[in-house]
Amino acid sequence: MLQAVILFCLGVMSVALILTFVRLIKGPDLPDRILAMDTLYINSIAVIMLFGLYLDSNLFFEAALLIAVMGFVSTVAIAKHLMRGNIIE
Repeated sequence: MLQAVILFCLGVMSVALILTFVRLIKGPDLPDRILAMDTLYINSIAVIMLFGLYLDSNLFFEAALLIAVMGFVSTVAIAKHLMRGNIIE
């Protein structure tokens, strides 16, 4: 039963990834694209975690943690660049 639920969730999250990627490409302005990028890495973390649960491997959880850290840092850097024009003061 758990395997079926994980596969269903993987399908739903894959659709969410595709729709978010469409928003990233088509976004009307820059803040929408930045928000789509932020949502894209969060959705990719969910997909990696679900895939790790499906395969019963701990390696995927470490990869998801690295993606989370890099996504947070990149979102903060882009937001700071939009607010002030430079990243490093």
